[in-house]
Amino acid sequence: MPRDLPLANGHLLVNFDASYNLRDIYWPHIGERGHTQGHVNHTGIWVAGQFAWFDAPEWQRELVYEPNTLVTAVTMTHPALNVTISCTDVVDFDRDIFMRKMKVVNRASEAREVRLFFHYDWHLGESEGANTAYYRPDLHILGAYKDSWNMILNGCVGDADAGAGQDANHGTVGVYSWATGYKEFNGQQGTWRDAEDGSLEGNPIAQGSIDSCIGFSLGDVPTGQARYCYHWLCAAHKYQAACNLNRIVIQRGPETFIQRTRDYWRLWVSNKPLDACNLPQPLVDLYRRSLLVMRTQIDQDGAIIAATDGDVWAFARDSYAYMWPRDGALVANVLSHAGYSDATGAFFHFCAEHITEGGYLMHKYTPDGDLGSSWQPWMDKQGNLALPIQEDETALVLYALWQHYTLFHEIEFIRPLYRPLITAAADFMCSFRDKVTGLPQPSWDLWEERRGIHAYTLAAVYGGLMAASQFTAAFGEQDRSQRYAQVAGEIKDATNRYLWHEDAGRFVRTVYVEPDGTMTPDMVIDASLSGLYQFGMFDVRDDRIKRTMRAVEDRLVIKSEVGGVARYENDYYHQVSQDIANVPGNPWFICACWLAEFKIESATTIAELDNALPWLQWVQSHALPSGVLAEQINPYTHEPLSVSPLTWSHAEYAGAVRWYIGRYQHLTRLATEAGAQRAAE
Repeated sequence: MPRDLPLANGHLLVNFDASYNLRDIYWPHIGERGHTQGHVNHTGIWVAGQFAWFDAPEWQRELVYEPNTLVTAVTMTHPALNVTISCTDVVDFDRDIFMRKMKVVNRASEAREVRLFFHYDWHLGESEGANTAYYRPDLHILGAYKDSWNMILNGCVGDADAGAGQDANHGTVGVYSWATGYKEFNGQQGTWRDAEDGSLEGNPIAQGSIDSCIGFSLGDVPTGQARYCYHWLCAAHKYQAACNLNRIVIQRGPETFIQRTRDYWRLWVSNKPLDACNLPQPLVDLYRRSLLVMRTQIDQDGAIIAATDGDVWAFARDSYAYMWPRDGALVANVLSHAGYSDATGAFFHFCAEHITEGGYLMHKYTPDGDLGSSWQPWMDKQGNLALPIQEDETALVLYALWQHYTLFHEIEFIRPLYRPLITAAADFMCSFRDKVTGLPQPSWDLWEERRGIHAYTLAAVYGGLMAASQFTAAFGEQDRSQRYAQVAGEIKDATNRYLWHEDAGRFVRTVYVEPDGTMTPDMVIDASLSGLYQFGMFDVRDDRIKRTMRAVEDRLVIKSEVGGVARYENDYYHQVSQDIANVPGNPWFICACWLAEFKIESATTIAELDNALPWLQWVQSHALPSGVLAEQINPYTHEPLSVSPLTWSHAEYAGAVRWYIGRYQHLTRLATEAGAQRAAE
């Protein structure tokens, strides 16, 4: 199930699914550790003897954010229970506190007692064993811990917002209804089942494979009126530190944490002005939402995480909660152009710290910098050593870093990155080449499915080497600069020679080097051929690029009601349809954005620029109501597939919007100058 509402502060991240179940709690890194392993953490309500969990089908739900914030604005209505619940959730922007606020309105014709229940399926440290949950009566808190992961649960109820110095109901702070118990062991389902009769048994402690549930009575809610419930979770490495966070919430009032987080994110997203030109407002709104979603996936120590949707774990016993240097570089590049240098600077230092002695970045990394799991072997089909890398990942980090420098001109920022990252990676790219063809040696493609020499990789290496040439020229190393530029030129020439297919009238996505040295082209049409112009290797007006992109559009635009653009012909990943002629693959947001970017860059007039708008609008219209973009969607039902949100999807959309605005401004300026010239004549 997709994650509709991510919230984070760089250390603590939580995700809600489409049923408004709390699913993921990551801490102390974004993407590591997953303390619920993607399991459902139930929330439920008891009203005068009737009970419903929030994922029951009877609920009418609206799951969105407050505009320009990382504050949820969820509305839940249950016709049979006659209640409406307005929910506000935040992860405090500064402290590791997850705060929930629920306003329950009684729609019935008589006063009724209301109780709320919050359940946690603990897998602390990503393990279901050796967890402990306990109740502490003097503090009225429920805690859970394993090793250095300490969580404290608390809350309060009342008939008004609980601001600084007040507790919303004149003293009713604390957990007074609770249960600790067992699940995933001897057939036990967990303490959430205990809540369904409206009361919890109060077991004071449980150890092993455990969960816990807390309840709050809102008392008798008069007809047509509302009562409030706040619930918060505090995370810390030490028990006392978690207790201190809980104490601060009680002293200041939970509402103050919601308001200050709301103010912070409004300031963050509005602090970088955007001239939206003629873009429709929904596209601008999704641009800002994309910036905020990207920010939720960035760890404070620099790792930019691909996705934190824990559901994928159930299918592959692994996740997307890693830092792929490619994804990270593309996200960083967009955020740099949006003005957020602080959010991206740590990423480049992360790469410099973890690049190998050989000057290349590995497949992927955990949020704290260890090597991520990989399916890319250290040998080729003949049993020879083959680096398990995607060379575009190394190259794109340099490309994005040069973009960062041209925007902010922070020499002191670049200085510690110069030797360990810039020249080391550029030297590697110069040496990692075939002596006969001049092409880079085979590596894995950006889709991580095939090993060969790929058009996207060649374009990225060209862009990375040209960036290194610019850096070394700026640092006075002219010989290095000339060498990097020369190698980039040789790779461009080799791309012309070996990847242009005259009979097909387009570039091919990959060539494979056979054991006897001959080259076999891969004729499958792939949207990643867009890379040939994206990183500066070829001009978008080059007739060969036009012909290649025409083939991409003709073959990969999906002929179903949903529409969109596939990755490549007969894409097997989460494949829904075998009607390859009409549905060559599932629609990917990334690929729709690439097609939009091609039309943007190709435009010579404002009228031509309008050709890109339908693809930007396609992305916006297929986002979740919250604005979240998945990796791909079902070509017949619009249903999100694979992970959601995918950070890369949001980066490509935000990048396409900025590309559109830049082109609009450029074409407007040219038209104005031409008009002035005509008037002068």
